[in-house]
Amino acid sequence: MSPLRLEDQLKSLGQPRVLVVGDLILDRYVSGEVRRISPEAPIPVLAAESSEHRLGGAGNVAVNLASMEARVHVVGVVGADRPGGMVEQILAQHGIGADLVADESKVTIQKSRMLSGVHQMLRVDWEDPTAIEGEVLQAVRAHVEKRLVETDVVVLSDYGKGTLPPELLAVILAAARAQGVSVLIDPKGADYSRYKGATLLTPNLREAEVAVGNVLDSDEAIVEAGNRLKELVEVDKVVITLGPRGIYFRDADRDGQRGPEGRIPTVARAVYDVTGAGDTVVAVLAMCMAEGWDLEPAVDLANHAAGIVVAKLGAHSVERTELLDSLRQPRGADVPVQVPEAAHPKRLDPSNLEEQVAIWKKADRRVVFTNGCFDVLHAGHVQYLGFARSQGDVLLVGVNSDASIKRLKGEGRPLHSLGDRMSVLAALEMVDGVVAFDEDTPLDLIKQVTPDVLVKGEDWAQKGVVGREWVESHGGQVILAPLLEGRSTSAVIESVLRNASQPVGGDSPPAGASGPAGSGSD
Repeated sequence: MSPLRLEDQLKSLGQPRVLVVGDLILDRYVSGEVRRISPEAPIPVLAAESSEHRLGGAGNVAVNLASMEARVHVVGVVGADRPGGMVEQILAQHGIGADLVADESKVTIQKSRMLSGVHQMLRVDWEDPTAIEGEVLQAVRAHVEKRLVETDVVVLSDYGKGTLPPELLAVILAAARAQGVSVLIDPKGADYSRYKGATLLTPNLREAEVAVGNVLDSDEAIVEAGNRLKELVEVDKVVITLGPRGIYFRDADRDGQRGPEGRIPTVARAVYDVTGAGDTVVAVLAMCMAEGWDLEPAVDLANHAAGIVVAKLGAHSVERTELLDSLRQPRGADVPVQVPEAAHPKRLDPSNLEEQVAIWKKADRRVVFTNGCFDVLHAGHVQYLGFARSQGDVLLVGVNSDASIKRLKGEGRPLHSLGDRMSVLAALEMVDGVVAFDEDTPLDLIKQVTPDVLVKGEDWAQKGVVGREWVESHGGQVILAPLLEGRSTSAVIESVLRNASQPVGGDSPPAGASGPAGSGSD
């Protein structure tokens, strides 16, 4: 659809009545500056300068809807505590009606983020993800059934925190169908059977991979995942958000014919924080669905909204005026997308590592693991990583943290920060995933991954390969990689220092001409 036509449709968008049900989260952002390291432990000290509370989860969906001028009502669960009162207060500030059920057995879900500049240093979560039951469940059910009669579309925002157990989902979906109300679901987990009968399903890439048990590394794989989700969950429409790759959509079938489908590329000009972008997409899709839009223009508009949100720090909402301005911006393939380090699809962390490894193994991928500092990438590294990748189907690389390298190699190292080193590795085609570790050895990481193949340089033959016993005891294999003679990070650094001490035009040995043959993972 042309931007001009989409702009016209946005101008004619009404104010639909939207009911949001799901996990309510209170987000706290503590911002400041790091000026020193703690004398109590080797950790940075954040000199806090400001603190702000916003709504996350289903609350952020509701705020986005209200910013887009929808008439919004929320049904959810909070703890019988002060944060629960803050959730209610923030909803009221945005003009959002709410039926909040206080569960005395739980705390209100809170996520506290510590920020130095635009960099998130730490997140602290308070939550009890057990499913609601008894009187709390019945109260939520009663509120939903009461509000359905005055609703144009329902959004079920499932963050896996217990507000939407299968028995409640079944009741809501049946009641919505009986009243002819469309239901959009933002899903979580591996079992999507509990969402059967919904109108639209909106997983992100990783969630879709978990649900179908395959790595979606090609357009063909994504299309097949859309087909499987549509059939397995018996939904009319499917949208899969793909991060920097845009959004895939599959509209409802019509008159026995396959519905329209495609992939809309991202429109983000700069990316600083992907927090809450999925909630923004859900909110825009819900509004368009309530207004009877076809899926393609709805996804296009949602994509523009997400492009606005990821250019801001933290969870934000989008207003219609911002969307109109975005639609009027020139749109072309020559506009680069700046993907933040934390948003790179190959960058993993302990919170999603096991999930990604499980996806690979479920798809019968042979997982290869290796590790190192990778401080100054050189030809030895490239040969080493290429060899490692040839030993299996996917290559996961563990990377020493800055503190770990400093302990191992001294105060002068690393030359490049962890974020830079991981970004360079993630850009290599032979690398499928990168993950950092802070210990002196990768043993804990190896135990978490339990790879099919563990690769180290042949210079480790006499030293003893860390993790060998664990891998071999679990049926895996340890392989020593050949090294490229005379290439090592230490040799590169020595050569640079020698060149720096020579007058311009002076003779100096070529890089790597002296020094030990270093490990390919140095």
